[in-house]
Amino acid sequence: MSRADLSLLGNEVTTTFRRWRTLALLGVLAAVPVLVGIAVRIETADGGRAGHGGGGPAFISQVTNNGLFLVFTSLAVTLPFFLPMAIGVVAGDAVAGEAGPGTLRYLLVAPAGRTRLLLVKFATTVLFCGAATLVVALSALAVGAVLFPLGEVTLISGTTVSFGEGLLRALAIAGVVALSLVGLAALGLFVSTLTDSGIAAMATTVGLLITVQILDQFPQVGAVRAYLFPHYWLSFADLLRQPVYWDEVLRNMGLQGLYAAVFGSAAWARFTSRDVTA
Repeated sequence: MSRADLSLLGNEVTTTFRRWRTLALLGVLAAVPVLVGIAVRIETADGGRAGHGGGGPAFISQVTNNGLFLVFTSLAVTLPFFLPMAIGVVAGDAVAGEAGPGTLRYLLVAPAGRTRLLLVKFATTVLFCGAATLVVALSALAVGAVLFPLGEVTLISGTTVSFGEGLLRALAIAGVVALSLVGLAALGLFVSTLTDSGIAAMATTVGLLITVQILDQFPQVGAVRAYLFPHYWLSFADLLRQPVYWDEVLRNMGLQGLYAAVFGSAAWARFTSRDVTA
């Protein structure tokens, strides 16, 4: 990567993460583990057990025994909606948000080059996937350490591992969750190339997200469900087994790669043939 490419990427990352909208999204994501942790603490204040009735998100019954499980619980809570919604907003606004006010034409006159500019915007969105996931994980770890004890981690399979290994698994899970959002990032970027309205692109991306997640709940759609990008999102739980079950995790990674290739190519075809300089 040339110095000009790094400079363009640095400028795009700085611009994206300095927006008040981006900071607000990260703030909301950081607040979710706080709310979950306080809710569990209040529920178990009288000696009860969180999720004892079988309700609540995955791993919540283990939070009172080990604060590290608040990381897994918070990721399970935010992954169906909060995290992907944030990604949808950033990805949907990536191109359309600059096309509307005319900023995009000046970027291309610079010249940045359409392919290079699109790659930079996709890379920035993927970096936001990682940053958003890390914000949730770090917030949950801090809140878990304050409100609950920390120690050895009992995995889903019943095996007990050290706290250090538990942290490494939490880091691996955060990485898997971040990569799980890459397909949505590519879809949002493609939608962003179709319009000059950032709000329309963001709303369309989030609308598609909700629609696909609803479809994924219906067994009647049969084999199609396995090709919906959120279908394997919660497969990260398999990293908490000993040995690790890799099948669905790898299917998830392959599916996200497929979406990134298909919608990334569609975004490139649209963006490179679109008249944005008129």
